[in-house]
Amino acid sequence: MASVALERGGLLGRRLPVAARAAAGLRRLGWLERTAVIVFVIITVAMVLVPLYLPHPTTKAIAAPLQGPSGAHWMGIDEQGRDVLSRVLFGMRTSWFSAFGVIGSGVLIGGLIGLAAGMVGGWVDAVLMRVTDVFLALPGPLLVLAVVSALGPSLRNTLVAVMVVWWPFYARIVRAEVRSVMSRPHIEAARMGGAGWLTVARRHVLPGTFGSVLVTASLDVSALLITLAGLSFLGLGSPAPAPELGAMSARGLTYLFTGWWVPVFPALGVFVLAFIANLCGDGIRDLMEL
Repeated sequence: MASVALERGGLLGRRLPVAARAAAGLRRLGWLERTAVIVFVIITVAMVLVPLYLPHPTTKAIAAPLQGPSGAHWMGIDEQGRDVLSRVLFGMRTSWFSAFGVIGSGVLIGGLIGLAAGMVGGWVDAVLMRVTDVFLALPGPLLVLAVVSALGPSLRNTLVAVMVVWWPFYARIVRAEVRSVMSRPHIEAARMGGAGWLTVARRHVLPGTFGSVLVTASLDVSALLITLAGLSFLGLGSPAPAPELGAMSARGLTYLFTGWWVPVFPALGVFVLAFIANLCGDGIRDLMEL
């Protein structure tokens, strides 16, 4: 019992400084970054709950087309008689979680490949990194276009294509961090003490690479939001009438002078999400560097 109590006390003693440093780091962030983190959390919760508070259906006409912003329709009515606010909110939800889905897949695939290459080394490292180099050498936009053209235009296929382009960057980052951690004396001490590879990876290697991966992923959110919006703008997302921000802006360009709200508000939705994500990523980077 005493040993269990001492072990728990040791764990608590190790966790308290981390929590204290995190709290101190949050206080040291600039007011803009702190605000961005708060808004980031609020937006994520709001995006989850979007279907509960949509004012109107996203694909059905509810009024005469091309009506400007008003008290009844804050962002106006588009060329098909649909509520722009409802479509922008749903499009923001789609873009937000699509970006997180690509990042999660990229971190999982690239992280496993980088972890295996960094820990095993030798010919395994050489083979995995050469495969990674092949994907890095291919032009990203052309590879995305090729994958989407082969699979067919849809949101799912676009996400798969972007994920294929994105994972090699995480593989390189994780591999470099793993090699750095594996060269430290405490890893050799753990191996000499009888710790297996899985134990070393769980207790030492993964915690040592977490910070770099988190910072990279947080800064990638804004880039992915813009990338996905650009692909949707080119017609590589879900077919009409699905509400996607890039496609809405592309289809609304025809009405830029007669109904400016149709293309402008979806573009502003992309800008707001990317701006908040970028500020939050900067805050996480500054926090991890403290």
